[in-house]
Amino acid sequence: MPGIFINIKKENPDNLYYYWSQITFIRMINNLYKNLHAEDLISDDSLQKLQQKEEKPVLFSIHWEIKTLLYVGVLLLTAGLGVLIYENIDSIGHQFVLLLIALICIGCFAYCSKKALPFSAQKVNSPNAYFDYILLLGSISFVTFVGYLQFAYQVFGTNYGMATLIPMLILFFIAYYFDHLGILNMAIANLAVWMGVSVTPKQLLADNNFNTGTIIYTYLLLGILLLAGALLTQHFKFKKHFKFSYQHYGIHVTYIALLAGYFHYYDLDIAPPFMLGILLLSVLMYRDAYKSKSFYFLLLVILYAYIAVSCLAVRLFLSMGDTAGAVYSMLMYVIGSGIGLIFLLINLNKKLKTA
Repeated sequence: MPGIFINIKKENPDNLYYYWSQITFIRMINNLYKNLHAEDLISDDSLQKLQQKEEKPVLFSIHWEIKTLLYVGVLLLTAGLGVLIYENIDSIGHQFVLLLIALICIGCFAYCSKKALPFSAQKVNSPNAYFDYILLLGSISFVTFVGYLQFAYQVFGTNYGMATLIPMLILFFIAYYFDHLGILNMAIANLAVWMGVSVTPKQLLADNNFNTGTIIYTYLLLGILLLAGALLTQHFKFKKHFKFSYQHYGIHVTYIALLAGYFHYYDLDIAPPFMLGILLLSVLMYRDAYKSKSFYFLLLVILYAYIAVSCLAVRLFLSMGDTAGAVYSMLMYVIGSGIGLIFLLINLNKKLKTA
């Protein structure tokens, strides 16, 4: 129904019967929407969107093409300025570069502060088509300014944790205040950098001697924090649309940290708890994905759980010794489990659609 668009203006204005038939058709469509809404088959928001779509039809949309071009434009602008500064740094000077970056940053944030809609715990739409990209340019300029300041003048000394903590906190503030998912992703990435830098001092980086166990536990904590952020965001209904970003990064980081811990402590008694952690995480994430009808997160749970089970199966086959039976068993497992995985995903997808 929403795909049907009517343009009466292009028809003969003297054809009163045509006018009457089209108006009758529009009323019939609107009555259908109202009936579906009365039976709780569509929500209030869906009813409003359908009615607006009938009143102001769009025959062709280039929304994502324009958004992609604008994002590429912001990236090309920042990259071009970086190359220009790099090639002329001797003649330009650090002070001029910092001043230029600061002016861009201040200009972008001043514009966004002036145009931004009032803050809300719910989703806030952009006031115009350029707002998000100007805010993104300002945020990238700010991170560049802090990084360049540290590079040129060592403002934070060897305290690299502070050099990443300040941009992280400000990015989180900007993401929530202006309701920007892209900047939230930047803040989450900065959080990962801050936690990684905090447990890997300069000496370890210089000597290329990483404390793998410390890094595993650090990023396991990061994944748990991100998953907790997703849960709290939904529970308190505060920027609920941010849940996807928190859960997207959290589920990847947590699973990878648990798998890395299992392989790192492969020959020790503390390896099994990592597998138990994967089992517990899989159960919780499966329930959440099924409840929210998210096939994407359901797919991630199935794939990571499959990797964990395959690790245990390979370990079992290797314990059988270097025999032909072990090799054949492993091959049969790979083929059979692969086919079973495909059928499982197909059935789960159908189940989600009918739920």
